[in-house]
Amino acid sequence: MLEAPLYSAAGARQKAAFALPGDLFDGTVHEPALHQAVKTFLGNQRQGTAKTKSRSFVSGGNQKPWRQKGTGRARQGSTRAPHWRGGGIVFGPSPRDYRTDIPRKVKQLARKSALNARAREGALHVVERFAFRAPKTAQLAQLLASLGLAGRKVLLLTAGQNDNVYLSGRNIPAVDVMPYPQAAAYDVLWSEAVVVEEGALTGVMPEPLADEPEEATEAKAPKRSATRRAAKPAKKASTKPAARAAKKAAKSAKKASAKKPAAKKPAAKKPAAKKPAPKKKKGSK
Repeated sequence: MLEAPLYSAAGARQKAAFALPGDLFDGTVHEPALHQAVKTFLGNQRQGTAKTKSRSFVSGGNQKPWRQKGTGRARQGSTRAPHWRGGGIVFGPSPRDYRTDIPRKVKQLARKSALNARAREGALHVVERFAFRAPKTAQLAQLLASLGLAGRKVLLLTAGQNDNVYLSGRNIPAVDVMPYPQAAAYDVLWSEAVVVEEGALTGVMPEPLADEPEEATEAKAPKRSATRRAAKPAKKASTKPAARAAKKAAKSAKKASAKKPAAKKPAAKKPAAKKPAPKKKKGSK
């Protein structure tokens, strides 16, 4: 039975080694399956967009450069023939699909052989869990350094999707992070060392990390000394909010007074007109 060194989440090596599951790690390496899987994987990465122009795609050459007979030179039909300078290309690449496929069992055998090869070399490491509360490249680099893998091509296989580990490792050039079921034979052979989370091999998913207690967060915050607090003068209470509130109140009062119609003053009473005195008739005494 193959064994692998076991490490804690902080990178400390445990005394007892981790016994790899026998159904997957039986020690056999099938090289023909590995060769076929790697060749297929690399071929599927090709875009197949290379193209050269044949004589039918080169512009020009619509007429004979000279007449058929009488010049003493060889007969020519076009200046875009392949043996002419600037002519078409013979048997050049053209757009095609390089994608091929292999049987599913051959692919599984190749993946199993690649993992067995790394386990036999002692390049397979098991970590209890990747304890990342947030993406932190420095934390991952420190973990790899404690495992003795700094500066090497490393493949990290997580138990399920772990975005924090992926974001922590994508900034390191020689580190590749992916879930354990998605690793192909080429990915394992590309790396010089493989680090696997224990839950990926045992099938037991790790529990989510508990939130940090408030006391721990308070302890992390730097405390100011009493002398510094006393040295700093107390800040004056700003009067800006009160002044703003007073301005707003004055504006609202002006608007309200402008909207109300002005009260009409009572009209002054006109004095009653005096009646003219009756005229005296002539001859009356």
